[in-house]
Amino acid sequence: MISAIVVAAGKGKRMGLGFNKLYAKVNNKEIIAITLEKFEKSNYVDEIIAVVAKDEVDYFKINILDKYCFKKVKITEGGIERQNSVYNGLIACNNPEIVLIHDGARPNIDDDIIKRSIEAAKSFGATTVAVPVIDTIKIVEDGYSVETLERKKLYAIQTPQSFRYDLILKAHEYAIENNIIATDDTQLVEKIGYKVKIIEGSYENIKVTTPKDIILLNSLAATNL
Repeated sequence: MISAIVVAAGKGKRMGLGFNKLYAKVNNKEIIAITLEKFEKSNYVDEIIAVVAKDEVDYFKINILDKYCFKKVKITEGGIERQNSVYNGLIACNNPEIVLIHDGARPNIDDDIIKRSIEAAKSFGATTVAVPVIDTIKIVEDGYSVETLERKKLYAIQTPQSFRYDLILKAHEYAIENNIIATDDTQLVEKIGYKVKIIEGSYENIKVTTPKDIILLNSLAATNL
C-alpha cells in the first residue's frame, strides 16, 4: 500500500485572492485538482488523503472531489498548523508501507518524481526531492551580510517528502510529546536521529505562493501542451 497525503488546508494569504489559492485556476482547472490528478493517475499510488480546512470540506467535496470524479481520494480535516494537518492525514491512512507528503500548491509534480520518491523511501526510509540552489545565499544581520554560505552544499527542499509510514508516524508522535514544531516533515525525522536522503527534484515543481506563480504555471502548461 502506497499512500499520498496532499496538504490543502492552508489559506495562502500572500496571494491576496480573498479565498484559498488552491481554488485558483491554471489552464482552466483548479490548482488542487491538478495536483490530485497527478496522484490519481499514477499507477504507483493506491490512496490519496486530501487534508482540507474544516470550513472548506463541503466546498471541496462538491467542487473538486465530485466534479472531477476522483476515485482514490478521501478527505480528512486539517489542523491549526501544517504539522497538525499532516498528522491528521497520517492517521487517516490505511496503514501503508510508504507515504508521500505533498503540498497541494505544487501541481507540477510528475510521475517520475513520484516513482523515484517511493523507491528511495523503500531503500532509505526517509527522502525528499530537492534542487540545487542557483543564487548565492548570505546570512544577514541588522541589514548587513555577515556570512556567505557555500552554494554547492545548499539545496531548495520541495515535496513530495516520502517515508516509511511507521517512521514518519513515530516522528510526528515524538514531536507531539515533546512540543516540537518544524517547518517540514524531514525536520521531524531528523529530530529522532534519522538521516533524510536527498533525490533530484525539478525546477518546474514550483509552489504557488504569489500571483506571479500562477502566470508561470500557465506558461509552463502552455509549453507542455
